[in-house]
Amino acid sequence: MSRRAFVATGVSAGAAVAGVGAFAGSAARAAASGEAAGGALPPAPRAAGRPMPELERPLADSPERRLGWAVVGLGDFALNHMLPALGRTRHCRLTAVVSGNAEKARAVAAAYGVPASGVYSYDDFDRIRDDRTVDVVYVVLPNALHAAWTERAARAGKHVFCEKPMAVTEAECRRMIDACARAGRRLMIAYRAPFEPHNAEAIRMLRAGEAGAIREIVADHGRPLDPEKPADRWRAEAALAGGGSLYDIGIYSLNGARYLTGEDPVEVRATYRKPPGSPGPGGRPIDVEQGIAWTMRFPGGAVAHCTSGYDFQNVKRIQVMAERASLALDPATEYEGNRLIVTRERGREEPKLGESSLQFVGELDEFASAIRENREPRRGTGPEGLHDVRIMQRIYEAARTGRPVEVPPAR
Repeated sequence: MSRRAFVATGVSAGAAVAGVGAFAGSAARAAASGEAAGGALPPAPRAAGRPMPELERPLADSPERRLGWAVVGLGDFALNHMLPALGRTRHCRLTAVVSGNAEKARAVAAAYGVPASGVYSYDDFDRIRDDRTVDVVYVVLPNALHAAWTERAARAGKHVFCEKPMAVTEAECRRMIDACARAGRRLMIAYRAPFEPHNAEAIRMLRAGEAGAIREIVADHGRPLDPEKPADRWRAEAALAGGGSLYDIGIYSLNGARYLTGEDPVEVRATYRKPPGSPGPGGRPIDVEQGIAWTMRFPGGAVAHCTSGYDFQNVKRIQVMAERASLALDPATEYEGNRLIVTRERGREEPKLGESSLQFVGELDEFASAIRENREPRRGTGPEGLHDVRIMQRIYEAARTGRPVEVPPAR
């Protein structure tokens, strides 16, 4: 094509485009004036109501019907995981915060719309008795403080949701149970993993007999401990933590074996890998155990081989070897991104399940439902928390003595 023909074609095309624009403008003016070929324009589209769709989750309660929660201890876990989860629940709302750091407490309260009257210090906590916006006190403090703060909350007439482990000793656990019973209030221990979708599916499969009889369980939980970090400092001190890696993260292996088998162990054997007093990061001794391995024998014949450690990189896995299938939860107890892989004779499959963060929402709403329905929570009862502490004490005894130790039945 010659340059002259190209230019002519371009001019013609430009004119055509201009014509289209002129036509569009005329059409718009005609529409605005109500004119159109053939008469009036059709009516403009309007929004219309539709039936309620099928909901993935039921609607939340209105704010005034939700139970009010006071969170005691505004550390890393509370701020980064539990407080955001409260906002996603159906039955709960944050109405108070309790901290030894007044500036932090005020900042958190402002961010969540908690009024100044809902900001408490550790010293003036007992005035929460008169706060009608608070139904539940959530204790997120170091382990050695769980018993005392549960008793304070119960005396104030509040239900108690307490982080695990329930307490340091069996005697403390019983005090917590008795305090809530005297006050006529509910107590739940924060075992989140059974509410996690992948763990919940594993429980369902095993209870339904889809995998057959459980033969062996292998459960490993570990993470590096850095006593220089505020979130880890108390974990390295026996006076505050009560125990080391077993109490902190090994409890996931212990409790996981219990809820997967549906049984309680009858005997434990254990070995310290890094007992109390072993050097930690930087060479300084740490007065809690950093590494321990133990075996639990269950009445149905299953055996669980478990480890916990503060001196290796993040591992949070549980594997169940059963008669007709093996179930691998890896990771099993992370806050996000857990997986379940089922292996059968015909091959492997990975069920597509809900997001792992729903575990926090599930446990909070379960406790709120238990309170409203005047029943014990379906998971995390006081006796369950007590029995985990009882078993962990036997694991320590077995590690110290080098002998198998019988576990008395839950009572």
